[in-house]
Amino acid sequence: MAFNVELQVRLKPGEAPKPVLLEVHPDWAPKGCERFKELVESGFYTAARFHRVIPSFIAQVGIAADPGVYAKWGNSPIPDDPVKESNKRGTVSFAMRGPDTRSCQIFFNYKDNGPDLDGQGFSPIAVVKAGMEVIDQLVVPSGKGPDQPTLKEQGNAYLDKAFPELSEIVEAKIV
Repeated sequence: MAFNVELQVRLKPGEAPKPVLLEVHPDWAPKGCERFKELVESGFYTAARFHRVIPSFIAQVGIAADPGVYAKWGNSPIPDDPVKESNKRGTVSFAMRGPDTRSCQIFFNYKDNGPDLDGQGFSPIAVVKAGMEVIDQLVVPSGKGPDQPTLKEQGNAYLDKAFPELSEIVEAKIV
């Protein structure tokens, strides 16, 4: 049964957050949707920043603000789900670095990435039902963007110093 998750996304520091509504589809990817629900319910995405934003491709989030929280979830991968839905614009999938490595990072597709990502095993878990215009306005990190190993070790303390401009999820909740 599909369920909804509301993200409150702050595009720039000091701005009021804006809502993004996701419709999560366990029939597309049951293991991924179960993990996403656990992450949302645990508050994992609170203050998580969009650390990888590549215009005309994807926007990625899911390294927790607190390194201890990231260590718990980021080092506990889940098995893959078969790809039942294509990575079209507005769909959300877990990031991975090979088979059975999905843990907590998710990405939003800016365009139809199905031809490139479906065959690599990226299985969508949700679709943006409202607020894609917010995702379209996310801040693109400067330079090469944050170093993920450093972000995993130091959390938002690293981003506050090196990338203070990044967009963030203020809150994620099931609605």
